[in-house]
Amino acid sequence: MPLFRFEHIEFLLALVFAPVMVFLFWNMLRWKNNTVKKMGDENLVKKLIMGYSPKRFLAKFLLVITAFVLTSLGVANLQYPRQVEQVNRKGIDVMIALDVSRSMLAEDVKPNRLERARQLINRLMDRLPNDRIGLVLFAGRAYLQMPLTTDHGAARIYVNSATTESVPTQGTVIGEALVMCRNAFEKKEKKFKTVVLITDGEDHDENALQAAKELSESGVLIHTVGTGTSQGAQIMDPLTKEPKKDAMGNTVITRLNEPELLQIAQAGNGVYQLLVDTDDTIKKILEQIAGMERKSITDNSFINYRSFFQWFLAVALVLLIAEIFLSERSRQKA
Repeated sequence: MPLFRFEHIEFLLALVFAPVMVFLFWNMLRWKNNTVKKMGDENLVKKLIMGYSPKRFLAKFLLVITAFVLTSLGVANLQYPRQVEQVNRKGIDVMIALDVSRSMLAEDVKPNRLERARQLINRLMDRLPNDRIGLVLFAGRAYLQMPLTTDHGAARIYVNSATTESVPTQGTVIGEALVMCRNAFEKKEKKFKTVVLITDGEDHDENALQAAKELSESGVLIHTVGTGTSQGAQIMDPLTKEPKKDAMGNTVITRLNEPELLQIAQAGNGVYQLLVDTDDTIKKILEQIAGMERKSITDNSFINYRSFFQWFLAVALVLLIAEIFLSERSRQKA
């Protein structure tokens, strides 16, 4: 059933300032009352401020804060789908496990390993328009960054925002990443599932091979893509722009661990590819995926949204105009 939604939900964060404004207004009223009490004779003070209306002052504030709330809702743009379109397609589920450890900043492939990996994922999604895509990021820990979805536009946002800061703990827990991918799949299905693991595989992970075997037994194919070279390269610190050094002061060299990635692919009934030519790597992965049986996927795609932002902004404008013309002074009887 179609529901209301906000197109730009991030603008709703402005609403946190509404209670702040109320708090400041309340403190200002207290200050004004205390100031009046300190001015001297109460009857004299009342005569001096005879025309001032606290109720009108409060009304002006309520007009302003209501206009602020309505403006925030307006720019967030409340929408309602006028029409629901069902899209039927055949595809598979593809979980991508992307290494974001600092060794992926090495520049033995240009511009660096991580950027080349992101380019590969984006190009691969272009060739899988009917398939569901999910994303796991890993370094010293693994995190499900995005569950399986046919919304490739959202997937690109997650992929392009993946950096070495996305996972604070350093390391290369390939086994944990594979388990995270397995948990993201629908457990009742024994087919239609594949994992694309993209890493330099530098830190040996004893659990990776066992995890790959378990995924293979559950019907998941695992393809591995190696980024980097066996000769290796320095790891540049993004802050200092200096090469990373170990505890002894020696420059750290990070190298591609091809044997481990080959073993994982073999255990997962997939293929290993060295990322040299992006198009060639994608072609070979697609050749393997093409032989997989595909399932029917039905999506509800909301189209032709009706926007209501103009109503919120119009009312807010009217309230602000009313606030300008509303005087704080009450009319005095002749």
